[in-house]
Amino acid sequence: VQLQASGGGLVQPGGFLRLSCVVSGGAFRSLGAAWFRQAPGKEREFVAVINWNGALTSYTDSVKGRFIISRNDAANTVYLQMNGLKPEDTADYYCAAGYVPASEDKFLETSYDYWGQGTLVTVSS
Repeated sequence: VQLQASGGGLVQPGGFLRLSCVVSGGAFRSLGAAWFRQAPGKEREFVAVINWNGALTSYTDSVKGRFIISRNDAANTVYLQMNGLKPEDTADYYCAAGYVPASEDKFLETSYDYWGQGTLVTVSS
């Protein structure tokens, strides 16, 4: 399974971006997917997760109400719509996929078997 993330860039505070992650080489429809991010000098952190059928989503508190995770199984793609961006959202964003548990383990990096490369999001005026 390979993941290819894209959509990062430079945006002003209050702006928006949509990240995409194309998943190939596996049964995407059976996999949950998530976005993590790593800011400069900080550890990678969970951002959002969507389960295998798109019925369940979860977000870290700092992005609730601003970010939306979604999936298009026909396109083997997971999206992260990011609205109302803040400077503290600046980070490398990584997509991940796997047989995600329903428990709180879904917030852990170790629950994901497949990772894409990062796409850099910079929020600055």
